[in-house]
Amino acid sequence: MKIFRDIFRFFVYSNLFIAVCAMLMLVQTCYLLLHAPPSFDLLAFVFFATICSYSFHWYLTPAVGQSDRVPWLARHKKTHLFLFIAGIAGAVIYGIMLISHWHWLVFAAFITFLYSAPKVPHPWFRLLRKIAIGKTIFLAGVWMFVTTVLPLEISDRPWQTDYTLFAVSRFFLIYAICILFDYRDKEYDISVGIRSLITWLNEKSIDMLFYFSIIIFAVASLWMYYCGHSVTVIITLLIPGAITTLLYSHAKKSRSDMLYYFVLDGLMALSAVLYLLIEWPVFTQR
Repeated sequence: MKIFRDIFRFFVYSNLFIAVCAMLMLVQTCYLLLHAPPSFDLLAFVFFATICSYSFHWYLTPAVGQSDRVPWLARHKKTHLFLFIAGIAGAVIYGIMLISHWHWLVFAAFITFLYSAPKVPHPWFRLLRKIAIGKTIFLAGVWMFVTTVLPLEISDRPWQTDYTLFAVSRFFLIYAICILFDYRDKEYDISVGIRSLITWLNEKSIDMLFYFSIIIFAVASLWMYYCGHSVTVIITLLIPGAITTLLYSHAKKSRSDMLYYFVLDGLMALSAVLYLLIEWPVFTQR
């Protein structure tokens, strides 16, 4: 079954999987908060922008280390370059379709670029490595903005309390997951001069930061019940946080690429999958 393993590995390591996750999260935002499907143009823009961003990031990442993704990355540099170019083309094409909201799209593109900017081989960008203490917070903020705030702002609807709660819930779930990624990369980040909260904090403080994030995530998710969302919806929101918490101790000791790039990345979109599976019959009857 090697061919299926290779296809699955390509799907994950080429960043197609994370781009699909971004689209699912966007769909959940629109159905849950706006009670309407997202436009195809917005979905396509987010898909191609995610492919562009992650391909750019991994193309600039040196193929060093002992993980399974390292030799794959070394063999598929041209794949990342091709997907980066395709991502730019797709994001531009569908960005033009959304030109009336250009300021939000430009802002989303700018903050997305800033996360990978320290990897650009230029002294000006490398300086960001020494000042990017909050890079994980920034990454979680980018994901939250693109999959939550962007579709809400584009809808031009008045801002609601549950919009804020959902954005907070999503941000802190993503941040808790990002903490695990930073913890895994802690030694490498220190060796190349990349600074983050995780390279600065001790073990106990990292644990406290993780559990604090999970608590805020849970409180914001539960609070949405008082904004009229059903118990079922709240459960679908809480399940990924519960799984992340259960995996925390194991993930800190593991270096499995599939645990990180499939399971943990997939947890960001798990509530979207659960929500859509449960609510899809309702949507199709409207």
